[in-house]
Amino acid sequence: MEISEKVTGLALTFDDVLLVPGFSSILPAEVSLRTRLVRDIYLNVPVLSAAMDTVSEAKMGIGLARLGGLAVIHRNLSPEEQAAEVDKVKRSEAGMIVDPITLKADNTLADAEAIMSRYRISGVPITDDNGRLVGILTNRDVRFVTPGAQKIADYMTSQNLVTAPVGTTLPEAREILHTHRIEKLPLVDGDGRLKGLITVKDILKKIDYPDEVSDANDRLLCAAAIGVGDKGLARLELLVRAGVDVVVIDTAHAHTALVLKTLEEVKRRYPDLPVIGGNAATAVGARDLINAGADAVKVGIGAGSICTTRIVAGAGVPQLTAVLECAAECHKHDIPCIADGGIKYSG
Repeated sequence: MEISEKVTGLALTFDDVLLVPGFSSILPAEVSLRTRLVRDIYLNVPVLSAAMDTVSEAKMGIGLARLGGLAVIHRNLSPEEQAAEVDKVKRSEAGMIVDPITLKADNTLADAEAIMSRYRISGVPITDDNGRLVGILTNRDVRFVTPGAQKIADYMTSQNLVTAPVGTTLPEAREILHTHRIEKLPLVDGDGRLKGLITVKDILKKIDYPDEVSDANDRLLCAAAIGVGDKGLARLELLVRAGVDVVVIDTAHAHTALVLKTLEEVKRRYPDLPVIGGNAATAVGARDLINAGADAVKVGIGAGSICTTRIVAGAGVPQLTAVLECAAECHKHDIPCIADGGIKYSG
């Protein structure tokens, strides 16, 4: 191979260029930042938080999704712990909670306190063995009680329960909650089985956070990272059960046989699950990820606050050039391109 074939041409990073100002008739308030992330999932703020253990867990997932962005829950956890973080985000709020956490009347107040503390909720519906609603336990019922072995049956509200039928809209629920001065409205079917739950807090959150990104059930969107091979696939199974919306195959260099094989297997097992492949640094790498099934490509090798591969090891492509080349390839396939990198180095 000739030396000219081994050396690329001019490559630029963000520090090498400036944006030339031009004429604009658009006011800042008229600008929309809404951006397609993958398939039919859009973000109102085009920002992803890094899949790092110092950045993205449930707290970041909830906060960023409320503001219109998306967190990628890191994988420096056991698969069970990572799935639990995803579960916290998915259960943090909803227009209607379609699978509310429940307890039985013979559970203890200690059980209820543990559940309410874990999910940061103020009440739990109580059902029988057939799923029929028999009561509700809220903080008001146990305000001056030290949780212990006491049975929930002795403290829950079971008389004159206010419920609504399945199909009740949020405006209708809001009126019922206001009329009866209650904070939680269980939705039941014709046989009295609990089918959902609407809370005052969730309605207020929809008002307070108009830009939040949510799924078809009005639950916050959440992404999570996996590695490669059998361990990554086993982790993914738990994440899918927890309700993850987007999975990110999280590697420093994605243009490898094992990453592509893992991506193909993920798409075979979960064809409807959006997958982001990364990280790539060349058009060929982006193309191969797309051909393997990636719904979006994350671009960038080693210019971040922690990941300094390109700067320290001298391996990679200056970020502006990498993004331009990968974006051009992604555009051919109508696949979104994500520019990765921290804020310590500009690229």
